[in-house]
Parts: sequence; structure tokens; C-alpha cells
Amino acid sequence: MKWQRIVVRSLGASTITITIIIIRHSPGQRYRTIRLDQAISSRHRQSPYPLISMQEALQLIERNVHCLGIITRRVEYNLRGYVLAVDVSASQDVPRVPSTNVDGYAVRATDPPGVYKVLTSQIHSISQTVPPGSVFRVNTGGPLPIGSDAVIMVEDTRLVSTYKDSDGDLEGEEKEIEILIKVPEKENIRFPGTDVRVGDIVLQKGDIITSGGGEVGTLAFVGKKEVEVYRKPIVALLSTGNELIDLQNPVSHSGNDWGGIYDTNRPSLHAALEGMGYQVVDLGIVSDDVESHVAAIRRGLQSADILLTTGGTSMGPTDLLKPVIERHFNGTIHFGRVSVKPGKPTTFATIPYENSIKPVFALPGNPASALVTFYLFIVPALRLLGGWKKSQVQLPRVRVTLQSEIYLDPRTEYHRVIVSQGPNGLVATSTGGQRSSRVASLSGANGLAIVPPKTESSPLKLEVGSEVETVIIGEIQKLY
Repeated sequence: MKWQRIVVRSLGASTITITIIIIRHSPGQRYRTIRLDQAISSRHRQSPYPLISMQEALQLIERNVHCLGIITRRVEYNLRGYVLAVDVSASQDVPRVPSTNVDGYAVRATDPPGVYKVLTSQIHSISQTVPPGSVFRVNTGGPLPIGSDAVIMVEDTRLVSTYKDSDGDLEGEEKEIEILIKVPEKENIRFPGTDVRVGDIVLQKGDIITSGGGEVGTLAFVGKKEVEVYRKPIVALLSTGNELIDLQNPVSHSGNDWGGIYDTNRPSLHAALEGMGYQVVDLGIVSDDVESHVAAIRRGLQSADILLTTGGTSMGPTDLLKPVIERHFNGTIHFGRVSVKPGKPTTFATIPYENSIKPVFALPGNPASALVTFYLFIVPALRLLGGWKKSQVQLPRVRVTLQSEIYLDPRTEYHRVIVSQGPNGLVATSTGGQRSSRVASLSGANGLAIVPPKTESSPLKLEVGSEVETVIIGEIQKLY
């Protein structure tokens, strides 16, 4: 708030001093929403929230979303998406003892080609020396018996004889083989510590455990049964609006004969979240009244680390989310409008809860807008909560060549495209009409082409063959 005094002098003897109070809103300053008990006619005719850039919005998210605590998890297949909270080092040499890296027979390097008796773990202990005239059968990764210093591959031998019926449990087993070549000392042997030495760091703090399996395999390889990771956020998800009906339980909330429209956002966002490995608390469809909004947000705060809502973010008389956050939960609205298409009314807030601050995102109700803004804003927030490095929280971007013309808009547009690998590099084809309510524009889309805003000096459209930066949201396929 700023005071400004203006002195107005009249033609007469008197002087009038006028004091004007100028109120300047800064990001997060309370309150910019109207009171919930006021009449609809008192609602804002212009948004009280400044229109900020995409970069400014992401900076506000980075400043106000912080990683959750550290937990200990068993090393199992479901570690996907966690981030290591500590360096991981080998507690022992790998391998621990001399072992073979092929299927074959442990021999002495001095053994010449010829016929040898075959020993196995059934009839001979590896802690005993292999007698002259014998070889010990080994499988890849298995330890070598005392006295052997090389391994000959199965392909370099010939079967001579097998055990008969009278030999009991050994029936059909190899009895004798012929060695066809002479192998040098140390051939096909892995010595202790040749893969990893005790104390070697195999994974670093901040490394992401991906679904590719490499990180989980590395942890198992060095015998790590448990590992410290940053906790992944639990997401509370809800849709708002009396006009919505649940696909599986189509009960109208509108109180009139109009059937309503199916809630598209909740199932599509739920699918995207679980596909990324996040646990979701489904809070359902919330009616357009204050009590329902308060109850749903309270449940979300109790059960999750981040709240994700769709609808109720624009200028309608039943868009209650912002005032409920401010006036019922003492929350802070960090931004309420972003200069992007689609997704202009995207809202980011934080709510103090017990000993933490929980982020709340309200995405536009139009289905395409909700999914696009999910990838642009929610994915970075989830990754920040989960301990990802700030340099990695945004989805990857690549340069692509357009196969469709795209008209420019005054706002930066994230145009839904299908990115493919062509013979000369990556190409992108528009998914068609980009109306924010047309969720079909995201069916099959694996990229969001970043179309620059229209200016006085820019062309009306990007021509076929133009190169644009594109956010990758799915797997890239081959075109040819």
C-alpha cells in the first residue's frame, strides 16, 4: 500500500489537499478474491491476477515447492521414479571370488587337448583341488574350484561319454569330454573386484531410478537390499462443477433436467499420474458450493502432499477455488494467470497445513487445457517434491521440423503434435483443431510444439518445414 498526497490549488484563497491510497498487489498478497458472502454482481470484471510469462510461473513454482523427506525403501522393481538421497557404494568386491564369464569347464592352462573326466558340484566340492585328468563343469557367473586357472568354452569341447542307468542319480550326465584346444591362463575368468571394488560409488545422490531397470539392477548387483530415497508425493485429485457427471456413476449434480457432461479431466489426469508412478487419492467431483469445496480441500490436505484440481479457475460466478483457498485455508495465490495457450487461468497456490506448506494447482476445466498444463506445470512440481534436481524437473525438449502449418496467437502456444523419427531427423504433425475443449487433440500426441507469440513483425503462421522446439510428453515412433 502506498500513500500519495496531491495538493490542488483553486483560483480562490483556499487550498485543498487530497490523499489518495494506491493499492499495489504483489504475487501472493492477500486478499485479491472477493468475500464468499458477497453477491455475484460484486465479482471482478477483470482478473486481479497479473498475466505472467511461462518462465515467471515456473520460477514461482521452483521457489515455493520443496522436496519431501527422506525414507528407506526395499530394493525392488517398484523403485521407479524415486531419487537417491545418498551416494551408494559397494560393500564388497564384485565378484567376490574368481568366477567364470562363460558356460564351460574349469581347467589348468597347462592341460593339453585330450579326453578328461567331468566333475560337477554333485560329486566334487569347489573347495577341493581338481585332480589331474579331470575338469570341473561351470556355468556363467559360477565360482571356480581350487587349482583351476582358465575356463574352456563348451563350444571348444566334444562329448565322449555319459553315465549309464547303473550310475543312479548321475544317469545321462556328462562323464567324459574331449578338449579340442589349449586355452591360455586367465582365459574367460572374472577376478575379484574386476567389476566393482569395495567402496566404489556405483550410484550418486540425486540419481533418478528409472523404469529402464539399470539402476535397480545396479543396486542388486552390489548387494544393496535397502536404499535411502526422497519420498514421492501423493496426489489428491478432484474435479469441480455441477455440470459434471462421473462416467461410471452418472449422477447429475446440477439439480435440473440437464444430464450434464462426462468428467474427462479426472480419469485422464489419473491415468497420466499413475503412468508416471505416482499414488493418487481420488476425491471425486466437487459441487459448486463453498462447503463442498472446503470439505474436499481439507480431505486432500489430510491425505496427500499436493492437491490437483480442474475447473473453477476463471471468472464465473461459481469459480470458488481461489477465494476458498485464501479465506478458508489462509492460503497464498502465487499466480492466477499465465500467458500460454491453452491454459491461461492456470492457478498455483500454497496452503499451510500442520508443519508443512502444501502446493495446490487449479488447472483449467477444458480437457485439452488441463492435460497440457499438467505437463507444463504439474510435472515440474511433482519432481521438485520428489527431490529431482531443478535442472531436470521439466520434460525434455527437442528441435523438430513441422509437417503442418500452424497459425500464430498473441500468446505462446503449446500446440499438440505427433513427433516421429523421419529419414532426416525428427518431424512433427499437428493433431488438428486445437480448441481447448477438444481433448481428442491429445489422443496420440507425444509432443507440444512451442509456437512463439504473434508480433507486429512476425508472419501470420509457421510454414511447413519450419523448425520449432517441442516438449516431449510420450514415446517417439519411427515414421519410415
